[in-house]
Amino acid sequence: MAIKLVVFDIAGTTVKDNHEVSKAFQSALKKYDYHVEVSTIDPLMGYEKTLAIKQILRSVEREKNITAELVGKIHRAFVEQMIAYYSTSPDIEALPNVEETFAALHEQGVQVGINTGFSKDIAETVVSRLNWKEKGLIDYLVGSDEVELGRPYPYMIQKMMREGGILRSEEVAKVGDTEVDVREGQNAGCLYSIGVTTGAFSRDELEPYKPTHIIDDIAQVIDIINQ
Repeated sequence: MAIKLVVFDIAGTTVKDNHEVSKAFQSALKKYDYHVEVSTIDPLMGYEKTLAIKQILRSVEREKNITAELVGKIHRAFVEQMIAYYSTSPDIEALPNVEETFAALHEQGVQVGINTGFSKDIAETVVSRLNWKEKGLIDYLVGSDEVELGRPYPYMIQKMMREGGILRSEEVAKVGDTEVDVREGQNAGCLYSIGVTTGAFSRDELEPYKPTHIIDDIAQVIDIINQ
């Protein structure tokens, strides 16, 4: 069955990330006197961010103290830092072969979607900085706050499918750099749930989640969907 839509993650999958997302989390937590190592934060990067904050806090705080108010304050601090970073940092750039892969997919009549554990305001800042919409490189952008539940739930992918008139999940592929990206694709019923080693997870760390493929170069997506 031909693939009609490929859905990509942002940080670590299509956009360079030198642990900057984790560092922003670390800084936001520190503002409220929670000191957490980046190595603890990295594995949670694909999750919707308020959920990630709750999981991180459980490692350093009693459950009864993890209130919606506290999570909200930390999340707002995180959002402010990420928007400032993605708006101004000279280091923001697409990972190798990403834009070329988007263009190649379009040449084959395949739609390109971007989804993320970020809220839509952060996602829009990234895409705007890279001019992906102006370049005609992406068709859809969905933030985790636009659906009922973010990853690993399938709702972001299903939103794109509805907008694109795609009825069968077997006509969709998902590409991401974390465990929760892989599980999102699996839960959505995608034909391919592809793990990429350019971000938070290594090949060995991705393998236990049984992606259909693990790749080191995003350009390999073209060969996979054409096999």
